Amino acid sequence: MSATKRERFGLSCALTTPINAQGEPDLARFACHARWTLDNGCQTVTAFGTTGEGAALSLAQRAAMLGALQGIGIPGHQINLGIAASSMGEALDQARMGIDHGCRYQMVCPPFYFKGVSDEGLYVWFSRFIEALGAKCLPIILYHIPSVTSVPLSSELIGRLKKAFPGVIAGVKDSSCEWPTQERLLKDHAKDLAILVGDERLLARSVREGGEGSICGVANLAPGWLRPMVDKGVEDPRINALVDLICHYPVIPAVKALVGKMNNDLGFAAMLPPLDALSDADRAKLFAGFDRVMEAKAA
Repeated sequence: MSATKRERFGLSCALTTPINAQGEPDLARFACHARWTLDNGCQTVTAFGTTGEGAALSLAQRAAMLGALQGIGIPGHQINLGIAASSMGEALDQARMGIDHGCRYQMVCPPFYFKGVSDEGLYVWFSRFIEALGAKCLPIILYHIPSVTSVPLSSELIGRLKKAFPGVIAGVKDSSCEWPTQERLLKDHAKDLAILVGDERLLARSVREGGEGSICGVANLAPGWLRPMVDKGVEDPRINALVDLICHYPVIPAVKALVGKMNNDLGFAAMLPPLDALSDADRAKLFAGFDRVMEAKAA
């Protein structure tokens, strides 16, 4: 992929992962929901991200889920995959699966078990990851989510990696939820990389200042509301209200519960351990708030 002839990223849904009664990914629900997001405003879907509990999924589960997407006609070029592993070998196994399925991008977390690591150590890790995959390496979206990994990706490290691997380092997803961090990434890298935002409340402003879109959890719920934000940087107060509501609860089970509400399907409620589903009381409060947000008119 050329660093200068890169298609604008756009909107990608960080897919939630429905879990069946046996504690396995519910492939039919997963594929059907992915199809819905693409039909309603998303340009791609991203499997195995944070919202999708990706770090808790095995290689066999990942393979079955990718097969389910392609089994209903979602082509590889509309699928991005999250890479979340502390060992190099496991990260490479996940990445090679994406190559085999013809996926579009890989969104790569830094190795997250060891904390307080240096930029030099991270540079060596990413370099070895890319070199091991060779010419088949999918374009990489670097995943900055320090609230989860506790391993931040500095702007200086990103600059060093994009210079060493032009065209392979294709973008950054910033889930810091802090505008100064997003602003710095836009200033330093928007000319070369797709700078994406995870916090939907920052999305429109990011696009107006050179951002290329988002991989986000709210795309599971309201992709049609998000597209004008991604395409034109248009603010929508309903999105802020929806994100604020979700953030009153554990975010991953809240998104999953709301997908179930939209589908009138309690089969979306279960979580992979160690995460817990929302309590009945919290789910009722969340649903009442969601109804109020969905009834609001666009600005």
